[in-house]
Amino acid sequence: MTLTLLLDLDDTLLNTNLQSFVPAYFQALANELAPQITPTLMFRALIAGTQKMNESTDFTKPLREVFDEEFYPQIEMERGKLDSAIENFYDNIFPTLQNLTSPKAGAKEFVEWAFTKKFRIAIATDPLLPTKATHHRLRWAGFQPEQFEIVSTYENFHFSKTYPAYYAEVLGMMGWSDNPILMVGNDMDRDILPAKRLGLKTFLVDVEPASTSKGEADSAGSLADLRLWLESINLTELNPNFKSKDSVLAILSSTPAVLNSLLLNLDSDSWSRKTDKDDWNLIELICHLRDTEREIHSMQLKLFNGHEEPFIPRPDTGVWASQRDYLHENGRQALQEFNIARKETIDFLQKISDEAWNRKARHAIFGPTNFLEVVSFMADHDRLHIQQTWDVLKKL
Repeated sequence: MTLTLLLDLDDTLLNTNLQSFVPAYFQALANELAPQITPTLMFRALIAGTQKMNESTDFTKPLREVFDEEFYPQIEMERGKLDSAIENFYDNIFPTLQNLTSPKAGAKEFVEWAFTKKFRIAIATDPLLPTKATHHRLRWAGFQPEQFEIVSTYENFHFSKTYPAYYAEVLGMMGWSDNPILMVGNDMDRDILPAKRLGLKTFLVDVEPASTSKGEADSAGSLADLRLWLESINLTELNPNFKSKDSVLAILSSTPAVLNSLLLNLDSDSWSRKTDKDDWNLIELICHLRDTEREIHSMQLKLFNGHEEPFIPRPDTGVWASQRDYLHENGRQALQEFNIARKETIDFLQKISDEAWNRKARHAIFGPTNFLEVVSFMADHDRLHIQQTWDVLKKL
């Protein structure tokens, strides 16, 4: 059985001490940009841009875009004006900060062991920095970025670790495996609690295994303790549970973000290519998601308004691809339309009271149910089609 490991970076694989590292990083960047922007203005804009990234729930905008939209107006400069200076900083100045860090004891040994066990590993670091900076820090920890399936950075992620949707986005980018999953990190507020809200099992680093300070983490200890724990348990104990309100909202929010990233640079041939004669291609998959969102999910949710115990129909959508001639649609436009429809769904769900999530209903396929379960069916539907999309992309 394959385990998916989500590993935090700072103070989990790399001793960083963010209280000293971040000020040194900001000062070095300010010095590099000083000929073009005053340090005071740069600090203010940098902090404001970072705050916007932490707050963003916009699945249509990668965090870099969120940052740029805040940063550049504050320094009264057009985007692109600082590109050469910033590239030089991350190529030549940022690496000099390595002496403020050190490899975490046992990190390399643990990761090498995990690879021998054929575990899938993602570097689930807060995606608030550029790829170059994150890759440098991975190398400081003793690793190569290419070793890992996913390394989250601000260019390729839409949510920070403030939100459970970040963890859903990581898993979506990995194809939503149905296997056990474990989040490993040192920060209760950004590693453990948001991952728990998604429904993941968690391990808190650098806390004694028997300590009460491990809080809501499923286990705790050093990386050596983590290996012993994983060797001692049945991995099925780490199966996630995606049935809570927080979980389904996170999955529904992450799905368009994942699709926007996976399909970003796809050419027209890849959109329409069939990898198997009996499978949908990417145009058909996205059109199916769009029409299901607009016509099925929207209808099912609205049935709860004004009905005591509504009957929830589930029309057969499998025939839509041929009936509606999806093959001749524009895949990129269909994806944009899906984004719009999903935003309407999320806006609707965020207004639902906690009490209303328990309202009863009767489902055409599943029988007696409630509002939460109906929405969880939608999240399951998302995961299924992300899996299909991921599989198609791997075969192209």
